[in-house]
Amino acid sequence: MDKTSTVSRTASASRRRFGGLALGAAVVCALAWQGSSFALGGAEEAVRIPAPAQDIQAAAAPGKLQKAVFAGGCFWGVQGVFQHVQGVRQAVSGYAGGAANTANYDTVSGGRTGHAEAVEVTYDPSQVSYGALLQVFFSVAHNPTQLNRQGPDTGTQYRSALFPVDEAQQRVAQAYIAQLDAAHVYQAPIVTKIEPRMAFYPAETYHQDFLTEHPNHGYIVINDLPKIAELQKVFPARYRAEPVLVKAARAS
Repeated sequence: MDKTSTVSRTASASRRRFGGLALGAAVVCALAWQGSSFALGGAEEAVRIPAPAQDIQAAAAPGKLQKAVFAGGCFWGVQGVFQHVQGVRQAVSGYAGGAANTANYDTVSGGRTGHAEAVEVTYDPSQVSYGALLQVFFSVAHNPTQLNRQGPDTGTQYRSALFPVDEAQQRVAQAYIAQLDAAHVYQAPIVTKIEPRMAFYPAETYHQDFLTEHPNHGYIVINDLPKIAELQKVFPARYRAEPVLVKAARAS
C-alpha cells in the first residue's frame, strides 16, 4: 500500500472515530493534558476487579497455543492492550460476527453487517490463562457496561462481546460475568454478549499495530494510551513493555 493511500485511509478512519470532526493532534494533546473528558469522550480509569473464580487449566502439551476473540469498541485500543500482555503471542485486529463479503472497514462502519470490531488473541496458556485475559479485558481494555458504544464510538459494531472458541471458554466467560455482576464492581450491569463462534476476518493492514505506529494520533492519545498506562499500573506482573506486533510477525 502506497503512502498516499495509507494517509488517506488513516484520515478517513480518524474522521469516523471522531464522528466527522477533524481535530489536530496538538489540540487533542492539549485537551488530554488538561484532563478533559469533553463531549467526544475519553478513556476511563480501569476498574479493579477480582480474578475469575473459574478458569481453564494450562494445556498439557507445552507450547500449545490457544486463541480467543474479544470485541470491546475500537479495535485499535483493544489490540494495543493485548499486545502488551505477557504470554500473548499475537493480537490481530479484525471483524467477528458477520459474513465474509462485508468484512471490510467501510462496510462494517455502517453498523448493519452484524460484525463487531474485534481482536483475535493468540496466547500461550502456560504463561497467561483465558481467565487472566478476561480480567484484563473487563478491567482495562474497555467498559463492559456501555451498550453498543465505547467512548466516542457508537453502533453495534462497537459492542462488547466475546466469541468463545470452545465450550470451556464459554463456561468461564459466563461464570465470570455472573461473578462480576454479583460483586457489583461496576455502577451498572455488564452488557457484554457471549456470541456463537464465527469466522474471524483480519482487518486491513493499515489498522494493524495502529496504536504503536501512531502514538500521537488524537484518538489514540485520548482513548487508548491511557489504557496501556492502566495495564501497567493495575497488572504490573502481566505487562510487557515491548508490544508483540502483527507486521513484525508477518515479516519474520
